[in-house]
This record gives sequence, structure tokens and C-alpha cells, in this order.
Amino acid sequence: MAHNLLKGKKGIIFGALNDMSIAWKVAERSYEEGAEFLLTNTPVSMRLGNIDDLAKKCNTEVVACDATNNGDLEKLVLLAKEKYGKIDFILHSIGMSPNVRKKLVYDKLNYDYYHKTLDISALSFHKVTAMLKKHDAMNEWGSIVALSYVAAQRTLYGYNDMADAKALLESIARSFGYIYGREKKVRVNTISQSPTLTTAGSGVKGIDGLMDFTERMSPLGNATADECADYCITMFSDLTRKVTMQNLFHDGGFSSMGMSLKAMTQYGKSLDMDIEE
Repeated sequence: MAHNLLKGKKGIIFGALNDMSIAWKVAERSYEEGAEFLLTNTPVSMRLGNIDDLAKKCNTEVVACDATNNGDLEKLVLLAKEKYGKIDFILHSIGMSPNVRKKLVYDKLNYDYYHKTLDISALSFHKVTAMLKKHDAMNEWGSIVALSYVAAQRTLYGYNDMADAKALLESIARSFGYIYGREKKVRVNTISQSPTLTTAGSGVKGIDGLMDFTERMSPLGNATADECADYCITMFSDLTRKVTMQNLFHDGGFSSMGMSLKAMTQYGKSLDMDIEE
């Protein structure tokens, strides 16, 4: 049910690929809540996905933009200002690791790939935010949100150099949150989401086992992409005007758990099998 939480607000949503994408769900919910926004992704991603269908559904347009490229970003920000005036919210839902795709383990990374991981998944957030600030493109009390993951704080098997990228992403949010908040009253936060079976997430080694484990560990269970979209809406809205520089866990409680009964019971079953064998 819509509550008009974003009525009159304008934004840019980075990273929608298909209906499995969190950014896709955020766009749908933003539109339901009364927002207007531009959708953007890289030209390659636009060809691979079906973001044009989302644009039709949300009565908007798609602008090709490589978020690692300052020239592309400048064109996008100036277009948004021309179309909307100053804007109110940004979603950065961008992440990719060539090392993960190539199944290279952490102690045997390709460093050229590593640089690409950091550039795409973290430095792009710095570039987006810096470009918005350069052109004074955000309204006061605007909200910039990037999607993160608990691997920024804890070592999780298979997440590889993306964990380093997420740690950097969260640091950028804190640093820019101070500067942008002090000067322009713009909020900058990250949301640390449960493992989610998006197109990007499905490339993580052992994602099915990981999702089962976190489901058993989390007292509320894993947060879905739709639920993450709801949380993003609250972060874009005026209900969270004094929240900034935070990494907000949206994971059913997983990040505060040590061991749950469900996980221990499953582990005990495995021990019983080992003894029987």
C-alpha cells in the first residue's frame, strides 16, 4: 500500500538490470510512492537486461551511464538538473567483481581485476557523490543510499574482493556524509542487505548454502529484495532526515547473531552423520 512518502521528490536510480534487481524493486516502490526519477545503467547492462520495460512501467527514461566515468556522470547529473531542478534521492546499486566471475580465490587475485572491482563497486560511489556535490545537484535533506553487505565487517567464504569493495563503500559514505551533511544537509548512508538472489548475487560461490545459513541464523529470516526496497523508501523520505553516515543492517538480525538454535540443530545433524559414518 502506497503512502505518498516520496510525493514531489525527484531522484536517480543506478543499477536496475531486471526484475531480480534490488534497484528494480526500489524503482517500482519509488514510483508507487509518488517519486519521479531517471533510471541509469551501463550500455552493456542495458543490452543484457530489460530496463526499458521498467522505464515504461515507471513513466520515465533510461540514461546510459558508466558510473566509473566522470564524463558520463557529469552528463547524467546535468540532465537530471535540467529535467527536475535539484534532486532528492540517489540509489547506488552497483557492484561487480571480475575475480569472483573468474572464480579466482582471494590469495590468488588478478590485480587488474581487483582494481576494476574497487572502481566499479566502491569508487563509483565516490564519483557519483562528488559529481552531485560539484554541481550542487541535491536539495537540502536529500538522501544518498548505497547497497552494502556484512562481508565488509566479517569474512564470508566466497565473497572475495567484493568484501574489500564494500568496506571501502561504507567508508566513503561516512566521509562524504560528514562533508555533504555539514555543507548542504545531504544525508549519505549504506544499507547492509541480507544475501539476495539477484543476478549479481547468484554469481557468488555457494550463494544457495549461504542464503540457507543466514536464513537459519537470522531470528527474522533473510530480508527480501522487496523488503529492501521498502527500507530504501524510508531512507529517501523525510521520516529519516537526521540519519546519516550510517551503515544500516537490513538482514533479519543476522549481523548481531553468534549462533541460532536452527543453525546449531542443522550443524548437530551433520555431526551425527559423521559419527554414523
